[in-house]
Amino acid sequence: MHSVVDWLAFAVREDGRLVRSLGLPPGSGIIENIGEPFTFELPYWAGDRPADIIPWPGEEEESYAPPFPPPELGEDALRALCGFVQEGRPEPDDVDADAVELYGFHVRDPHGPGPAEQEAEVRRAVEDTDPPRSSPLSPDGSLVERDALQPVTSSS
Repeated sequence: MHSVVDWLAFAVREDGRLVRSLGLPPGSGIIENIGEPFTFELPYWAGDRPADIIPWPGEEEESYAPPFPPPELGEDALRALCGFVQEGRPEPDDVDADAVELYGFHVRDPHGPGPAEQEAEVRRAVEDTDPPRSSPLSPDGSLVERDALQPVTSSS
């Protein structure tokens, strides 16, 4: 789910078999709809959760392709399939996702440099790198190269 652009996609497999997959980008409508909708999807497909869209200036309201807001369906999918929500209001029975501890792994090349050598290499690279430069525009529109350590004044 990507709520900034109203995009949603999810898939569910059971015993290695795809049972449901749905992909809804905002501009082109349904790009994937495989399997029977789950119970939590039914109000959306029945029209009970329509998109309340305010079109951009000069854009028609009909240009919004999904018949409902994908992020809202995404939140309901998260709750039904995973037991928590990301952006919606948590319900009393929801899992506190922030309290779930996950393990991470760091994979290293067994024949490559060790952590101390890698850290030393990064330190050397930083020391060998020139300081950052910036090139603001002058009043006539040309670029003026300026050292990053040089203070910015209103005349530059």
